[in-house]
Amino acid sequence: MTFSNADVFPMGTTVNSKGVLEIGGCDIVSLAKTHGTPLYVYDENTIRSMARAFVGEFTSRYSKTSVAYASKAFLNLAMAKIATEENLSLDVVSGGEVAVANAAGFPCSKMYFHGNNKTPQELSEAIDLGVGTIVVDGFQELDLLNSIAKSKNAVQGIMLRLSPSVDAHTHAHTTTGILDVKFGFSIETGESSIAIKQAIDSTNLDLQGIHFHLGSPIFELEPYSTAIDTVLEYLKPFFSQGLELKKFSPGGGFAIGYLQQQLPPSVSDYADVITSMLKNKCEDLGIEYPELIIEPGRSIVGRAGVAIYTVGVTKEIPNVRTYVSLDGGMGDNIRPALYDAQYEAVAANKMSGENVNIVTLAGKYCETGDILVKDIDLPKLDAGDIVAIPASGAYCIAMSSNYNMNPRPEIVMVSEGKARVIRKRETYRDLMALDLP
Repeated sequence: MTFSNADVFPMGTTVNSKGVLEIGGCDIVSLAKTHGTPLYVYDENTIRSMARAFVGEFTSRYSKTSVAYASKAFLNLAMAKIATEENLSLDVVSGGEVAVANAAGFPCSKMYFHGNNKTPQELSEAIDLGVGTIVVDGFQELDLLNSIAKSKNAVQGIMLRLSPSVDAHTHAHTTTGILDVKFGFSIETGESSIAIKQAIDSTNLDLQGIHFHLGSPIFELEPYSTAIDTVLEYLKPFFSQGLELKKFSPGGGFAIGYLQQQLPPSVSDYADVITSMLKNKCEDLGIEYPELIIEPGRSIVGRAGVAIYTVGVTKEIPNVRTYVSLDGGMGDNIRPALYDAQYEAVAANKMSGENVNIVTLAGKYCETGDILVKDIDLPKLDAGDIVAIPASGAYCIAMSSNYNMNPRPEIVMVSEGKARVIRKRETYRDLMALDLP
């Protein structure tokens, strides 16, 4: 059985003969009973299919493409293993992400280490582990990294992150390509010119290329083409001053569908715009095609993940609103409170039921702003019912917390009717594991 908002759920999600949601061939109500809730369910087929779509759509248009999974969207040992098996590169932003991926056997040489304030320890560890490329974000880092590399008698591959002053028209908290942000060397102020010359002259750094990132999620295609044109045109005079553009990255930010009525461009649409602009501009400038690095994160895991909750207390305020409280909330998904993010939701055990009530799905955390979905039409919900919120695979778990001393949820990976735990539910003992009396 199909349902109206299937496009925001993992690929192949169905409703079985009992009127229960099934993901990856697994009955969601059964999973909730076995593993408890809140529970995050990841569909392995969707993750692998999206990874292969990015690799296929980009390399078929531009053979020198590397797809670097943006691990900040969601990373653990199981996800790093999938990235290795799908022959992805990895975009990392902390020593912790490097450590997790390395522990999973991911090759450090295929990592791109980003971040606006990498510590000396992180940079030193990255060089020792053989991280392939460090994306330098500021002048202090440029000096520090050169000094650390020199002390180790090493030459470290780098890219410079530039800020092109191009607005991607996304949320203010997630736009990164404009002037007034903490990231990158600004083209507009001229500091990027100084950074390029300094990097070229650095004794122990190998400037391999240029990176920029516009923000996320980006539902429009035009910002990519504008930014690629802007950055490459800006770089033109540096090609005669020693800049070899071996690598070029327009970042990531590719959107997913959170709401059925607001679906993103296809992967092929993104690939068409980015690769055609890059090729055309390189030909105009008379330079060789560089390696293209793209950084999909949300767009690989976002649709693959679904948050599962159990209904608890209902509070009805006549002629105002009906609140249905769930057993999770902002501790496992801060996005609605932080970004005003909007989601779909379904009653996983009542998929055949008629939508009769407009309710607001509230979390259990001690904050008025702990609202997961506002004013959504659902079947009548009773205590013990199971609610599923799709498109929860990116940034929910990655940004989760122990606020109110709530343990973080268990995570299972489903495939072909089987589920395996890829992260255990935290316990109260876990919450105190690092405390000292």
